[in-house]
Amino acid sequence: MGSLSLWHIIPVVIIALLLFGGRGKLSGLMGDAAKGIRAFRDGLKGDDATPEEEEEPAKPLPRSTTARKTTSRKKDTIVS
Repeated sequence: MGSLSLWHIIPVVIIALLLFGGRGKLSGLMGDAAKGIRAFRDGLKGDDATPEEEEEPAKPLPRSTTARKTTSRKKDTIVS
């Protein structure tokens, strides 16, 4: 109890090799994350260098050729 066996050391070594092995995979991952965050922030800011195009105001919809037929209904009155 309390001692490290071979089965404890192997997963630790594998994780260490995955993180720090090769050509700096951890730093590469952090660099990619930083690029993603920077792109997200730039996307939120928008592009202020280009002039904004003014949008035309909304045009009213054309009138329908079949106008609504209004029916005159008398309300039912209850006589007591």
